[in-house]
Formats: sequence, structure tokens, C-alpha cells
Amino acid sequence: MIDLNPLNNPDALWQHLLMIFGAAVIGYIIGYISAENKRRLLQKKLHRISTDLDSCLLEKQPFAHNTIHTAATLRVKDDLKIIEGIGPVLEELLNSEGIYNFSQLGKTPPDQLVDILRKDGSKFQMHDPRSWPQQATLAQNGMWNELEELQKELNKGRFES
Repeated sequence: MIDLNPLNNPDALWQHLLMIFGAAVIGYIIGYISAENKRRLLQKKLHRISTDLDSCLLEKQPFAHNTIHTAATLRVKDDLKIIEGIGPVLEELLNSEGIYNFSQLGKTPPDQLVDILRKDGSKFQMHDPRSWPQQATLAQNGMWNELEELQKELNKGRFES
């Protein structure tokens, strides 16, 4: 009589263990190769992003040489038009100088803001940026009522004499 059950074969246990071991080794090799390919792709992407960041930082001079830029201050762009005396054109000018948010504007000395305005010609001579850092600090800290009170004291961004 012929026995068709392979488990009755005396070497069946070893054959099964050998197949399981072979499958585990092949699975490990496939997983390793797949992970290695993914790692290489991520390294290439990281290198490309780092290169782009370096080139951006080289192209754009920071607005204050002694200011430390963090990831938070570089990525956030606030609506600077909330500041009394800043309109769309001035906001664009400040953005071109690397000032994108309330934190950056609040840390910029008024003399430096005057220099930025003068550098772009005489069309901004009428603007007085002395109150902008104070307003920006209030806006950054979410002190909207205090900002509104300060803006009531201002005339087109200027302290009334």
C-alpha cells in the first residue's frame, strides 16, 4: 500500500524546517534590500533639500547679522499689514529683506527699519517705523487688546506729537 501522507516520511520534519529556514532567509534578504533602497532614496532627498536650503541661505542675506534664525522664525509668515503703518507694498518690501513674521519684526531695531525704507528710495520717507517693533511684539504675544489701544494712539503708524 502506498502512503500519500508526506508527514509519514521519516525526513519530513527536517524538510519542513529547512523550507521554513529558507523562507526566513529569503524574506530577510528581500526586506534588507528594500530597506537599503528606501534609505538611499531618503538620503538623496535629504541631500537635495539640504543643498536647496544652503543655496537659499546664501542668496538671501539675513536682515540682522546678530539674529539667530530658528526653524520656527523662518517658516512662519504673518500678515504684517496688521501693524499700523504697514500696507501691502511695505509688507512686500519687508519680506524681500527677510522679515516675514511678527517675531522678526519685533526684534528688528527701528534704525534698521528706517535704513530698509531709505534703501528703497524716497517713496517711503513719510513712514515712521519706530512703533512697528512694539506693535509686532504685542501681535506676536497675542495681546490684541493692547495692540488695538496702542494703534488708537498712533496716526498712520506714527506716535502723535
